[in-house]
Amino acid sequence: MPEQVVILGVGMLTAVGLTARETAASVRGRVARFGESAIRDRNSNPFTLAEVPDDGLPALDDTVANAPLTGRERRMVRLASKPLRECLAALPPRSTRIGLSLALPEAETAKPLDRRAFLTHLARQTDGCFDPAGSDASHSGRAGGITAIGQAVLTIQQGIADVMIAGGVDSYRDAYVLGTLELEERVKTDLSWDGFIPGEGAGFLLLGAQKAASRLGMPTLGTVTPVSMGFEEGHLYSKAPYRGDGLAQTFQQLVSTGVVDAPIGEVYSSMTGESHWAKEWGVAHLRSRAAFREDCEIHHPADCYGDVGAASGPLMAGLASLGMRERYRRSPSLVYGSSDRGARAATIVSM
Repeated sequence: MPEQVVILGVGMLTAVGLTARETAASVRGRVARFGESAIRDRNSNPFTLAEVPDDGLPALDDTVANAPLTGRERRMVRLASKPLRECLAALPPRSTRIGLSLALPEAETAKPLDRRAFLTHLARQTDGCFDPAGSDASHSGRAGGITAIGQAVLTIQQGIADVMIAGGVDSYRDAYVLGTLELEERVKTDLSWDGFIPGEGAGFLLLGAQKAASRLGMPTLGTVTPVSMGFEEGHLYSKAPYRGDGLAQTFQQLVSTGVVDAPIGEVYSSMTGESHWAKEWGVAHLRSRAAFREDCEIHHPADCYGDVGAASGPLMAGLASLGMRERYRRSPSLVYGSSDRGARAATIVSM
């Protein structure tokens, strides 16, 4: 039987909190932080964004500051560095560096992001707190953050590493990205109400084998299961009919593996505010209804810190673990993410 993977540390940075505990408290209190940005739409009106305050971000390392990065890449390095350090804070000094499984934005800007180079720059910014050579990054958006958790879990369960970091970072604070979304009428504006509030942020989990946690004498924040993945043929950019089958099949696959050992009491969803995402939840819940409590609660933290894209999954898994530890959320919790171009992923976080 595969070894249980536990959560050893959490790091978060969002528009409503510069640490994991600040973010969790704000989301629990339903605090929202949206405001006018410096970027303007085609009618010269400022876009409404959920932005992290500039003074809450660390300055760039000199080497990274002089690297040929786009403004969005520089922003994401700064967004990721603080919560990455936070999630590693409780880990005792090690002779070997840890690998990172990282999710990056699904929506590209004018210059494609070099994933390998980004990992190298992030490692420099954080004084080498992870090994970029033993790390991986993907462009799968909201589902990608949960897929990154799945990759880290698999690496641990296969005995390749006893400890791994899984996380995601994203930012919509880019004129090209926002302009494209505006043309598609997806950003919430005075003329488009069925849209979402673009956000930015980063979330990281320190994951480890249960035996490693015991050996290191580290308390755990909960457990996380292997990830189930699916694909929605009728996604936002497809001409195929949208039936919600992708998420439904993802839920069914997760339940069939036997990792859900009690009725699910809480659901953390990557829903952004666009009406599109409600249908698939209804279909998926209906087809796997027996796995849920009758009074199951659903949470979509984007209501507070905007759509944070690739950071959604790690942030929600962290929120679930902190909520269960403080006993204002029930165990187990389902965490799922849905990407614009069809990818779906889900995992279970338990006490």
